[in-house]
Amino acid sequence: MALMRYKRDDPWKALDTLQEEISRLFNTRFLKTPSVYEEILAPSVDVWEDKDNVYVDADIPGFDQKDIHLDLKGDSLVISAKKEEAKEEKKKNYYYSERYQGSFYRDITLPGSVDQSNVKAVYKNGVLKVKLPKKEESKNREIKIDVE
Repeated sequence: MALMRYKRDDPWKALDTLQEEISRLFNTRFLKTPSVYEEILAPSVDVWEDKDNVYVDADIPGFDQKDIHLDLKGDSLVISAKKEEAKEEKKKNYYYSERYQGSFYRDITLPGSVDQSNVKAVYKNGVLKVKLPKKEESKNREIKIDVE
């Protein structure tokens, strides 16, 4: 008969985990004002690929093209935008003000390496369409199996 190691559970571990989660919650922007929705809002995206390209379509209505920024960081496409309130409209006596003002950031992991020098992006009718050509080593290829 062999001896086994026995490790007792730490009775304080659950409380430590709870304390970490509460600290994390209070350090997020979710509870900070005045911009409660700043981190929550991000565009809905579709990402797909064919043999030669990766495609990303993002719904970003209400933004000007000049306010939308795209960055490639390694194997990620980062979409960010900022929309500021018009200064002359601050003086108005609003009953409702529901249109979005603020910024968002969306980091999309791409399925493989892309040719950063040939990326194309078009923004039309509130939809951003990005075409990212795959690098040769990222393209899918069939491998023939020899029969012996």
